[in-house]
Amino acid sequence: MVGPRSWIGGIFSRSGNRRYGSGKFIDFSLSPLQQEQRLQQLQERLHVPFDETRADHQEALRDLWFAAFPNVALKGLISEQWKDMGWQGPNPSTDFRGCGFISLENLLFFARNYPASFHRLLFKKGGKRATWEYPFAVAGINVSFMLIQMLDLYSAKPRCLPGINFVRLLGDDEEAFDVLYCIAFAMMDAQWLAMRASYMEFNEVLRVTRTQLERELSLEDVNRIQDLPAYNLLYY
Repeated sequence: MVGPRSWIGGIFSRSGNRRYGSGKFIDFSLSPLQQEQRLQQLQERLHVPFDETRADHQEALRDLWFAAFPNVALKGLISEQWKDMGWQGPNPSTDFRGCGFISLENLLFFARNYPASFHRLLFKKGGKRATWEYPFAVAGINVSFMLIQMLDLYSAKPRCLPGINFVRLLGDDEEAFDVLYCIAFAMMDAQWLAMRASYMEFNEVLRVTRTQLERELSLEDVNRIQDLPAYNLLYY
């Protein structure tokens, strides 16, 4: 079911520098101060690698397991059980090299805040599913990576319209990135079903999801992250 390790992050090698609209950069001065501070805090999270020797990282991984399978005892941080969640092998820490600790934080946030939607995607509930489904956990890492690139978060300040609008939303809600992650994951799964996609078409599904999300973030009447039309997918 799962693919090679190059699958993580590699699907964006040709589309990572795209910008919404004309492709021109828009100058943007961060304000108010709260927006700038929250952006810096988010960017600091991007540079934290997953460290399997850190107790807090190990605990976060265990928490993710029990959020996904509350009635199943985990045999260890290295176990064939992890494949049931959609990791590529028995040691999920190797998969985090594609995006770092924030991708685990995103998955854990999804599980804790939108458990019904999280389990619907994890167990591929609803809709006509493909014979070869996308691996849930690794897909989640790709969603994190897609958002980071789409919002231009590795730059000192975003210059694309979706990124600029996102920083404004971040000023309103410090959890905006984590909520946006949950929305994006739900959008991806909905697009997967709409396209009747299979495993080999995951790259195209994620590309279309990115385009849709860029459009929603560019809407003038979006003042909160909950105003995004796709937010309702979390309660579907």
